[in-house]
Amino acid sequence: MSKTPHLTPQQIVAELDHYIIGQKAAKRSVAIALRNRWRRMNADPSIREEIVPNNILMIGPTGVGKTEIARRLAKLAMAPFIKVEASKFTEVGYVGRDVESMVRDLTEYGITMVKSEMQERVKTKALENAQERILDILIPPINTKGLGFQSSRTNSNADSSIATNHSATESLHSATTHSDEELNQRTRERFREKLLAGELDDRKIEVEVKKSSSPTMQVFGPGGMEEMGINLQEMLGNLSGKAKTSKRKMSVAEARELLIDEEAEKLINHDEAIQEALERVQKQGIIFIDEIDKIAVSSSGGAKGGPDVSRQGVQRDLLPIVEGSTVNTKYGLVKTDHILFIGSGAFHVAKPSDLIPELQGRFPIRVELNSLNEEDFYSILSEPKNALTKQYEAMLGAEGITISYTDEAIRELARIAAEVNLQVENIGARRLHTVMSSLFDELLFAVPDDIKEGEITIDKHYVSQQLESLVKDKDLSQYIL
Repeated sequence: MSKTPHLTPQQIVAELDHYIIGQKAAKRSVAIALRNRWRRMNADPSIREEIVPNNILMIGPTGVGKTEIARRLAKLAMAPFIKVEASKFTEVGYVGRDVESMVRDLTEYGITMVKSEMQERVKTKALENAQERILDILIPPINTKGLGFQSSRTNSNADSSIATNHSATESLHSATTHSDEELNQRTRERFREKLLAGELDDRKIEVEVKKSSSPTMQVFGPGGMEEMGINLQEMLGNLSGKAKTSKRKMSVAEARELLIDEEAEKLINHDEAIQEALERVQKQGIIFIDEIDKIAVSSSGGAKGGPDVSRQGVQRDLLPIVEGSTVNTKYGLVKTDHILFIGSGAFHVAKPSDLIPELQGRFPIRVELNSLNEEDFYSILSEPKNALTKQYEAMLGAEGITISYTDEAIRELARIAAEVNLQVENIGARRLHTVMSSLFDELLFAVPDDIKEGEITIDKHYVSQQLESLVKDKDLSQYIL
């Protein structure tokens, strides 16, 4: 089972606060949903299977943090998580992705996640094995098999001195072999020390590695075969009973990383990994369905027909998955009863009530996210661990340039972002990417050719100077993401 931290709802909200500004109601809902999973798994076994998750529907304009909340929640829970877009799916019978593929994608991700964790646990042993393989390439061990021979034919009339000489030769040969082995072992130990100290990292060696597998063939159709991983190359390769390998020249440092992964892959139990992943997907998986409003049919849409038929079909296909059904994957059957579904949409044109009633009932918790204002932008630029201001600091820090901001500069950036959102389409916090990109455009081009090192302070005057055209120009189409 996953080592999920047993955080309380208030602790979960506090963790989300490090990355997401505002949206208290949405954070509360997802925090309760996450804690309810722990409560279900620790509830009385007689009723445990009956407790189903309360799926969440997030309603709010673009760029207010809907996706970020779900992504951070999954990271916090160390749970298998995927984000899908409802508009990418089609009704069964049409060519395209069917809704069951989201469960298959989640299963694939869950298996990758569990295997990575298992490989991490055996990394020390994998490193030892990788070092031995590198040593074998640098100083091949002496092969004692087949050295010397003894004739099976004997001559009864042979002179006894020949036998004596043969015995002496054998002893000499044995001593020489033993001496060579000792020398080889001492050399290997010296090279092992150099290897561990990193002295050989730049040396080029030829390594035999497994060939990466060919792309998976995708089958689209109503037969439930989409993306079932039919890999013809792999199937034909398995008939020969051995994996294909190729020789590549690389540095010792690169070889070490590659061989550690290969050795770790050998050390883990793949059947156990699949079973653990399937259990984790079924009990802790989270599927975030974005743009769910795009498959809703607006009540003011007039005549039925056209794409509306397919949209309603997608809703009908989605219903059993969200309600709880069994999906066939290439690793086995996956039950969706306890997977948490988080729906998300702006609902500008359609309303949540335009979804079919059965699907509405499967998203009982509805949370409205607020539009972001100037004060929110100021907080987003200054508070989170991954704030854009800190990201640009880190990028220019790699060039030897130290960046700092005055408080007035950050406030001016927030004001301009809010103003542009009002003048053009409101794209929420994504507008900050446009603003910051325009602010640093000149500086990023000048470093390191014109500016090689030093400290730069971004103040209000510099912000106004760089972004003046962005605010004044009414034709802002080039700045819309």
